[in-house]
Amino acid sequence: MQPLFEKIYQQQSLTREEMKQLATAIFDEQLTDAQISALLIALKLKGITSNELTGLAEVMQERAQAMPQTSLALMDNCGTGGDHSNSFNISTTSAFVLAGGGIKMAKHGNRSVSSHAGSADVLELLGVHLQATPNEIDFLLQEVGIAFLFAPAFHPAMKAVMPIRKQLATPTIFNLIGPIINPYRLATQLMGTFAGETLVETAKTLGKLGRTRAIVVQGAGGMDEANLAGTTQFALFADDQVTTHQFTPEEVGLPRVPLAAIQSESVVQNRDILLSVLQNEPSVYYDTVCLNAGLGFFANGLTSDLLAGIRLAKEVIASGAAFAALQSLITHQKELN
Repeated sequence: MQPLFEKIYQQQSLTREEMKQLATAIFDEQLTDAQISALLIALKLKGITSNELTGLAEVMQERAQAMPQTSLALMDNCGTGGDHSNSFNISTTSAFVLAGGGIKMAKHGNRSVSSHAGSADVLELLGVHLQATPNEIDFLLQEVGIAFLFAPAFHPAMKAVMPIRKQLATPTIFNLIGPIINPYRLATQLMGTFAGETLVETAKTLGKLGRTRAIVVQGAGGMDEANLAGTTQFALFADDQVTTHQFTPEEVGLPRVPLAAIQSESVVQNRDILLSVLQNEPSVYYDTVCLNAGLGFFANGLTSDLLAGIRLAKEVIASGAAFAALQSLITHQKELN
């Protein structure tokens, strides 16, 4: 390991295979806490590359809970979190819109870390069972078109670094890796990130992990989702290349609204907002979900551009299909349990 340590300390990037060696040593508990801490900080200061993200992701996916083989073209729209925006559950609400539009959604997520309610918190309040087995999840994807994958249940290896991450109290490569390591081999993905400087490298990583199309997005104010407060930036992986883009709310036909307007104070409020949006009630929450679901449809390739994606999101919600996806998920899970 020492040559790899020195390479990072000298601010040289690791190859994909070198990162896999290092990650294996971490999860096999061959390194001390002090060594891991030093490596995480050195990687952060150097800047993280797609090869390093890919190598870490591959090792973690090898150690994740095995999922049934599927021929479904699956998508996820999980974000990194960590933006401290206290926004409502944008990606979770958007996932039901995407499912209502016919995309098979393997929604990966966790409980809250930096907000009042994570995806797991609000879904649990709605009656979604968090501890579904791999076979149950496969059934839900087949029959409902959406299932929730509770991250801690599928990635036990993360326990090895949790105490160190808490002690460091600063974002590291592990804050970026969560949305990348869905237990399924995804076909497409919309990923939000708090780390705007990593948009291109993260999009490259998703391509290396087998996505055919993907978007990595950061909204105004450093949010890990698109919002209506200002300029949203995103990197698009398509046709084996990455291109960068940006837009303002006005350019996509939506009003400009401050970030404070989409904040939530509790999991109960988050649940109520989610239900209001899926029931087609006009609001800033509705506009924000249409924007993010529109990005999801574009990332999936179901629409040829973002504007068409936003239009489709509005049509799906108005038709009742998004709300029906939520109801169907809850109903089918009750039958399983």
